[in-house]
Amino acid sequence: MEFLQQLQLQNKNEGSSTGTQWLISKGQEIVSFSPVDNNEIGKVISTDKATYEKLITVAQTAFIAWRNWPAPKRGEIVRQMGDALRKDKHALGQLVSYEMGKSLQEGLGEVQEMIDICDFAVGLSRQLYGLTMHSERPSHRMYEQWHPLGIVGIISAFNFPVAVWSWNAAIAWVCGNVTVWKPSEKTPLCGNAIQNIIAKVFKENKVPEGVNNLIQGGPEVGEWMTKDTRIPLVSATGSTRMGKQINAAVAERLGKTILELGGNNAIIISEHADLDMSLIGAVFGAVGTAGQRCTSTRRLIIHEKVYESFVTKLTNAYQQIKIGNPLDTINHMGPLIDKDAVKMYLKSIEACKKEGGIFLVEGGILKGAGYESGCYVKPCIAEALPHYTIVQQETFAPILYVMKYSNLAEAIAIQNSVPQGLSSAIMTLNLRESELFLSHQGSDCGIANVNIGTSGAEIGGAFGGEKETGGGRESGSDAWKAYMRRQTNTINWSTHLPLAQGIQFNL
Repeated sequence: MEFLQQLQLQNKNEGSSTGTQWLISKGQEIVSFSPVDNNEIGKVISTDKATYEKLITVAQTAFIAWRNWPAPKRGEIVRQMGDALRKDKHALGQLVSYEMGKSLQEGLGEVQEMIDICDFAVGLSRQLYGLTMHSERPSHRMYEQWHPLGIVGIISAFNFPVAVWSWNAAIAWVCGNVTVWKPSEKTPLCGNAIQNIIAKVFKENKVPEGVNNLIQGGPEVGEWMTKDTRIPLVSATGSTRMGKQINAAVAERLGKTILELGGNNAIIISEHADLDMSLIGAVFGAVGTAGQRCTSTRRLIIHEKVYESFVTKLTNAYQQIKIGNPLDTINHMGPLIDKDAVKMYLKSIEACKKEGGIFLVEGGILKGAGYESGCYVKPCIAEALPHYTIVQQETFAPILYVMKYSNLAEAIAIQNSVPQGLSSAIMTLNLRESELFLSHQGSDCGIANVNIGTSGAEIGGAFGGEKETGGGRESGSDAWKAYMRRQTNTINWSTHLPLAQGIQFNL
């Protein structure tokens, strides 16, 4: 395909890189098959232990040099990276769509997120600020400053194969860190493509080899990162189960983590909602990326007064969803990532039925022309109760649970009743309802929206959640502080040495 050639992926089988140099690895071959048509896209070679050790050594050396580049100069490299992404936006968006299965519009949107975070990071490179504090001792000055950590490990998931990496990398770089990135083994070619794009910028600007390092492989390779004391921070995106394992391994060596884990997101549809607007947010949130976003809408909590009318609108809208090749812009939804995901989808449907769920829109696997990969499924809707075990879990598939509520306190309690705490929303034109939802009495999620859905975060705000979502924050606001170490400084410019708290220590 033409976009593979443009991204220099034709007949490539590399998998380990220190920036502009590809390393020869003796790891296993990883074959990337597209869920769109089950065709082989390409191959990469996973990183073996010897290559990993070499790469980490290069990264350590690069950090010593990179941290001495002025932050605005580091920001200039990120600015150029954004321009390079603009140039290759369409080709990269096509690859994301084809290798992962999301619609082309979403693939292009993911590349746009990368461009946006580059713009944000460029500005941030001139705003890595600290505070000054008044000392209790005369003729003393206190302030804080922030220093880079060193190597930042990034483990990204298949559903956003490039964007979430950029949230971490662009911020880490302007802070003076170097990065080691392990993409999902389900979308390895996206990682190789990014490395090719970056390499041109790095080479032209004589960026030290090892500022951005790529490794490929499965859980074993990720385990090397989590147990490596040379990597002070590991930022990982994935399931709650995976996050708990990573958190335990990194915490055992007193390292730091940023964890972006499961989501079980709900939209509350108030009796005061604009139902037409609510419909758009609910449907996109539920079927966008075939329900494979951590911010996907999984639960609709609908006021009893508008329940019937809204559910009717919803079921009618589901009949209009076009499912097929995501590279065809007429389609709203593509396939699930692989057949294991399809099995989980079917298992969840059966579990819901066993608990008493009633399906208003039936699910199932799509068959026939265009669906030969076996990864295309029907988005479905089930009436369910909040306490169902399956409702309490995250299923990475287009299954939407609908339920009633009678008052807002009840709706918020249902919203907060799940173990996850990533994204949430309320649809209402009532000011008191919206403010209550956003207050300490309202949503317990890291993201709480009014009159927009749960899916689709902007890079300007810190992204992340609470409870089993992990508690980490990436992207905007002051999330940059997680990539740095804080240092408090006190300077005595007097001719005496007074001690804090008025302590006397006379010799």
